[in-house]
Amino acid sequence: MTTVTSTDTTPESEILHRIEAIQGLLTANEIDGAMIVQNSDLFYFSGTIQQSQLYIPASGDPLLMVRKSVERARSESTIQNIVSFSSPRQVPALMKSAGLMIPKTLGMELDVAPAQMYLNFQSVFDQSHICDVSDIIRRVRAVKSDYEIHRIRNAAEKSDQLAEYVRGIIEAGMTEIELAGQVEAYARKLGHQGIVRMRLWGSELFYGHLMCGASGAVPSYLASPTGGIGVGPAVAQGPGFGRIKAHEPILVDYVFAYQGYLSDHTRIYSIGELPDDLVQAHGAMLSIQDAIIREAKPGTAAGSIYEMAVELAGEAGYSAHFMGTGDQRIRFVGHGVGLELDEYPFLAAGQKMQLKEGMVIALEPKLIFPQRGVVGIENTHLVTPDGLQQLTVFDQNIIVV
Repeated sequence: MTTVTSTDTTPESEILHRIEAIQGLLTANEIDGAMIVQNSDLFYFSGTIQQSQLYIPASGDPLLMVRKSVERARSESTIQNIVSFSSPRQVPALMKSAGLMIPKTLGMELDVAPAQMYLNFQSVFDQSHICDVSDIIRRVRAVKSDYEIHRIRNAAEKSDQLAEYVRGIIEAGMTEIELAGQVEAYARKLGHQGIVRMRLWGSELFYGHLMCGASGAVPSYLASPTGGIGVGPAVAQGPGFGRIKAHEPILVDYVFAYQGYLSDHTRIYSIGELPDDLVQAHGAMLSIQDAIIREAKPGTAAGSIYEMAVELAGEAGYSAHFMGTGDQRIRFVGHGVGLELDEYPFLAAGQKMQLKEGMVIALEPKLIFPQRGVVGIENTHLVTPDGLQQLTVFDQNIIVV
């Protein structure tokens, strides 16, 4: 077997910091240990997504148990205790061999763990009480380290490069899917990892949404203000076979996933000028973004930012179109990003979570006009003591080509 040598491992100090953070919360919540099984969480706490189970005790060293591939896990992860296993039934014995006590209370990511996996663990740890630690994990992951912020800045730079490329290739008569293919090919050339991870069950995304005119206003099942017809009911979102037309808004809402971390980014293009009312509507969304940038400081409740955005949209005359229409309206104006597209915090109705310095937020005030399309903006921002620092900086006005 060839040993893989990774060229991009997460630093050991970074992993140790994350382990210590989750251990502190496990102790505070009287949980003896957590079993991490989901890919994004595995990568966050171990630096690898090889088929594994990572046990983090409330105190002591973690144990990474790997099915496939243990060689890659050892080359990618800085976890010291890495062992191979072939069955969950072996896990208690492996823990005991590593000097770890069988937990009385075992935490699992019950927001994403399949029911069958939960039942298997319940059988294997028949003397343990299994509880949900997904909220604890997501709170730790919500505040980014300097290392993570650097990665996200890199992704944001790639988002801006991609937006510049789009400006030069749009032509009337192209289908949405044809344009999307060219954009996505260039994104791969820039290093896009190809996978955009989302935590919410049933949520899927391939790069993002690219739609022109009325198709941009077609709703979908995804928790997003935009949907799109897509290429068929099996996908039911994103670009389809409609053609790019002049004087219609072209929405390019793409996620750049680079070295694990994400930047979320929307720009509006048009071939020739858009009608004045759409240009004014777009300007109103830029103004809402600017207001949020000033107000979204550490200690501010996430829900209050959403309420402010709704109020500002109403004052500008856009209540019926803000973040969707009718019962299709999405009741948020932003969301956390990191390894996944739907991280804490959510700038959403009723959310009481307070913003903290180091959180990274995709802010996306948008207006949906049925039969006409979408205008608005989305940028990735860092929460600082003075408000939001915008990381994606490409031209925010409607880009006329």
